[in-house]
Amino acid sequence: MTDMAVLSTSTVVPASQLLAGPQSEWLGQWSRFAVEARSMALPAVVIDRAKLVLLDSIGAMAGGMQEPEVQALVDAEATAEGVTLIGTGCRAPQSMAAFVNGVAGTTLELDEGNQFARGHPGIHVVPALLAAAGGDQRGDTLLRALVLGYDIGSRIGIASKLRVTMHPHGTWGTVGAAVGAATLAGADEAAIGNIINIAANLALATSRRTMLEGATVRNCFSGLSNQLGLMANTLHRSGFVGEKDAVATVYDSIVADDFQPDEMVAELGERWEIARNYFKMHAACRYTHAALDVVTGLMADHVIDSAQVSNIQVDTYCWAAQLDHPEPGTMLAAKFSIPFAVATTLVHGAATPDAFRLPARSNPVIADLAGRVQVREDVAMTASLPAERPARVTISMKDGWILSGTARVNRGDTEHPYGTDEIFAKFHSLADPVWGSEGAARIRDTVMAIDRADSLDGLLSLLSMPPLSHRA
Repeated sequence: MTDMAVLSTSTVVPASQLLAGPQSEWLGQWSRFAVEARSMALPAVVIDRAKLVLLDSIGAMAGGMQEPEVQALVDAEATAEGVTLIGTGCRAPQSMAAFVNGVAGTTLELDEGNQFARGHPGIHVVPALLAAAGGDQRGDTLLRALVLGYDIGSRIGIASKLRVTMHPHGTWGTVGAAVGAATLAGADEAAIGNIINIAANLALATSRRTMLEGATVRNCFSGLSNQLGLMANTLHRSGFVGEKDAVATVYDSIVADDFQPDEMVAELGERWEIARNYFKMHAACRYTHAALDVVTGLMADHVIDSAQVSNIQVDTYCWAAQLDHPEPGTMLAAKFSIPFAVATTLVHGAATPDAFRLPARSNPVIADLAGRVQVREDVAMTASLPAERPARVTISMKDGWILSGTARVNRGDTEHPYGTDEIFAKFHSLADPVWGSEGAARIRDTVMAIDRADSLDGLLSLLSMPPLSHRA
């Protein structure tokens, strides 16, 4: 699937050129662990979750790749040879494929995440791994690379507090992608430490306002992390070195504050961040999910005629309360609008990708209903962060009937997880329209058996299938 051997176990960096002495205690410990983990028996729950994260990410990429702006990006960057752009049947040079697949994976707002890291580690690692992976590599090697890349990215998010003006995409995910790629390449301890330090200095200056305004450049941040993660490996091989503890510098004084190095190695090898992830079913910002969980629950118990709704009150925590714009101008803005998300869910029956596309945003019924949704902060709910992410929704009907409900945690969180069958169903909802139910099932079954595969050829070949729309 790769167009050239960008990553390898060899390096042109003499040991004498690497920065003298241990970069930091945590980094030395983490780098040793990353090498030791290649021969470590991973817990079954970690392997199973890694396979689901891989499958979920593939579905998100395939679905997002069908959006008009991503298709236009594919048309602009496709080449005759290279790495597969998932869900298109097209190819691009390795680094560009990592970028485009990363962009596609965030476009629908359906990629998984980690509530403790406060971000989306999987989509910052999987595209880089699929771009760098060789068909002759074993499936368990790919999974270990995913687990380790996911772990270090998440731990940086846990160990630091990003500036409130920053968007988490495109920040610590670059380190995750770099470590995942280095693991695939069999990098040694010194190389991993240097690659981490290089990658940490490649973090983007991401703006939180992109999500609030619906600026779709935000969808590129994760793609750039995947691309730059591969670049960090190339830079290391070429002889570049990083500062001694770039993670501490960047995440304690530049893009974030209060870096806690002990968190980088807390319960290392015992607490695996990928096993504490969450999956998403609502195709919207996670800050909307508690409210949408309440709405879908009320809809399951009652017949709600949107035309008879007088007004809707949503009380929630501070970050979610910011998402109060009732007239979003783009699909991304709609996914970051509680008024619109609630209204379109009531009309469509679920917060599916179609519920946020142009026909839904142009629907006067939804627009009118969104204008009757009020969002406000409940300081008690804010005080419950980060253990809970609650919302209370009160729907007042014109006949005086009132429906109300509260969610303390989101469905999909570690405290209230989705079942494997639900995650499979989500994958098929995204992948079947692209590859057909049979093709999607073959990908699903291959991913779920990837830990026993002697080669990645089967998976990479399936991912290169052209979509149904391109077949005769």
